[in-house]
Amino acid sequence: MERIAIVSDIHGNMTAWEAVMKDIQHRGLNRIFCLGDLVGKGPQPAEVVDQVRAACEVVIRGNWDELIAVNQDVRDFTWQAERLGADRVSYLASLPFSYEFKLSGRTVRLVHASPQSVYHRVQPWDEMEKRLAMFDPPTDDSEAGAADVVGYGDVHNAFLQYLDGKMLFNTGSVGNPLDLPQASYCILEGEYGDDSQKPFNLQFVRVPYDIEHEVRIAQKAEIPALEAYIREIRSGIYRGLQE
Repeated sequence: MERIAIVSDIHGNMTAWEAVMKDIQHRGLNRIFCLGDLVGKGPQPAEVVDQVRAACEVVIRGNWDELIAVNQDVRDFTWQAERLGADRVSYLASLPFSYEFKLSGRTVRLVHASPQSVYHRVQPWDEMEKRLAMFDPPTDDSEAGAADVVGYGDVHNAFLQYLDGKMLFNTGSVGNPLDLPQASYCILEGEYGDDSQKPFNLQFVRVPYDIEHEVRIAQKAEIPALEAYIREIRSGIYRGLQE
């Protein structure tokens, strides 16, 4: 059976990325798919982009990737764009919106936030209609059918739900988890490219990493919104919910 690591939302946090990569290698996983938001918030966007490009077989576009590529001259995104350089910014702009494949007879679709947009946020507690719409065809392929399994990132909350016989899961975040202050990723297991029903598995993995080391890197880099970033990675609580 094929085992695929699904990672998302690294957000320029190389300390967390290296810890996750070490765990992936320890488990002998050779295929890695990334659901976007390589950059934004954290202090090492260029290093993360280079590492993801080298390690990941599939990379799709996140909202931060698009925001920086489109708005690199806007004040809030200039710090990131300057460190990325033109080639990396062009790479982020070129990333696909979604990725689909067969696994053990199931149509698996990966998006960053939703099939509608990289900015369309869906939480596990949202109304049923909004969550069921996650299985709709993506905007870049309106002729696609409904998916059986949808994986996404964006909200940084790792979860799994079965909705009308379909499976919706969120990988959580590698570099900016907002449920538990440990890096998060998933492992999908099944027969890749197989149309017949075979055993299928999804595993959630949490990886502790040296948060205080990441804090020191961020402080030295003097990143924008430094204190908010530090509070988030230490607490796992979204900055908008903190006092």
